[in-house]
Amino acid sequence: MSLPAPSSRRGRKFDQVLDGARQVFMTQGFEAASVDEIARAAGVSKATLYSYFPDKAQLFVAVVRNECNRQAETAVADIPRDAAPEQVLEQVARHIVGFVLSDFAQAVFRVCMSESERFPELARAFYDSGPRLGHDRISEYLTEAVAAGKLHIDDIPLAADQFAELCKTQLWMRAVFGIQTKFSRPEVDRVIRGAVDTFLARYGA
Repeated sequence: MSLPAPSSRRGRKFDQVLDGARQVFMTQGFEAASVDEIARAAGVSKATLYSYFPDKAQLFVAVVRNECNRQAETAVADIPRDAAPEQVLEQVARHIVGFVLSDFAQAVFRVCMSESERFPELARAFYDSGPRLGHDRISEYLTEAVAAGKLHIDDIPLAADQFAELCKTQLWMRAVFGIQTKFSRPEVDRVIRGAVDTFLARYGA
């Protein structure tokens, strides 16, 4: 099964479809979500929905890509790239933690896992739009920091993945298994501080 790009037409109704689909997918999952329900939530007809997305899988992929791109753009805009690495990495870490602990990321991850055998393309779309996009953004900053002499890194792709994993320490696994659903500011700050300190201890100039 392949997932070709959906219609390139955009507009108010297109955005309504994405918003309605996001709401239904998050509350019902992929399998239980019906096109009728998504159309109702979006306030459009099924014909309008199908004019943009021929099937539910393409719609799910579009929702994931749209949300991940939105969060990535916000993160890039918020990061003071000319600041000291400690400040930049802390900001990056907060965005990573905020995303992986978000209701959206948790819901999408569960959908991808439950549908991985039937629709592996769903997981690929989430990976490309979420973790891979984040990896690329971190790598871009690390490359700039190395060129400016702020960090010493030989393997930037590996370092980018290492930092992302450090940011999920004690948080991601507890969240994804439902062991803990809420995390206090001190809990999150402790992980972020540890991630930044550990990374700089290895790669700081």
